[in-house]
Amino acid sequence: MYCCKTVKINYTTYDIRWDGDTINPRMYPDIMVTSPETGPNAQPYWYACVIGIFHTMVSSTHLELEVTARSWHQMDFLWVWWFGMEHGRYRHGFQVSHLPKIGFVKSSDNYAFTFLDPAQVIRGAHLIPAFVEGRSSALLPAKKSVACILNPNNEDDWLNFYINM
Repeated sequence: MYCCKTVKINYTTYDIRWDGDTINPRMYPDIMVTSPETGPNAQPYWYACVIGIFHTMVSSTHLELEVTARSWHQMDFLWVWWFGMEHGRYRHGFQVSHLPKIGFVKSSDNYAFTFLDPAQVIRGAHLIPAFVEGRSSALLPAKKSVACILNPNNEDDWLNFYINM
């Protein structure tokens, strides 16, 4: 398994041109993916912070498909910490002139940290810290963690972020 410093995400712009974002866990770690949620209150996108970028060679033999030759493939994946939408009294949208607000999923949640295929990433996301909400040291139970890559001075993490549209 190999750790990479960056990954390039290509996308199509609004004027039918190609562009790309370079995701770097130390400088530009935030990404957006299509949400699998459905329904009237479903959010169209999910957001995550990339903690690590990896690739490895994997092999597989499928006994059910009667494949006897072992085949090797490169597998790329991202290690992410998911953001969740702030619900409750906070309203966002053009009608109320507020940007959507998100915060890190609690580290005790089973799905707070997962692996993601880079092909699922739509593009990088620009998140603005919600300065008025403040910081907290309670987001991660350990003071020294790989998930604190943007926090080299051991400061507390921002509680919430606004999604810049």
